[in-house]
Amino acid sequence: MQNDTLIIIRLIFAGLFGLTLLAGAYLAQNFDKFFGVDPNIPSENDSARTYSRMQVLVIWAHAFLLTGAFAIFLH
Repeated sequence: MQNDTLIIIRLIFAGLFGLTLLAGAYLAQNFDKFFGVDPNIPSENDSARTYSRMQVLVIWAHAFLLTGAFAIFLH
């Protein structure tokens, strides 16, 4: 009974890991669209855009590592 529960949890995290990988690929493909220069915000400078990029990439990296760890190492 306990092994069935762990297998279900492992499959859920494997699916979440796949979705996280797809989200990372989508971010990489549309990087300039999301983090490029916005003409509607003229006061935004390069450091503000870099800070936004860093926040999104750090959150994605944490999600990637956590879902990967639970999908692979949860025995």
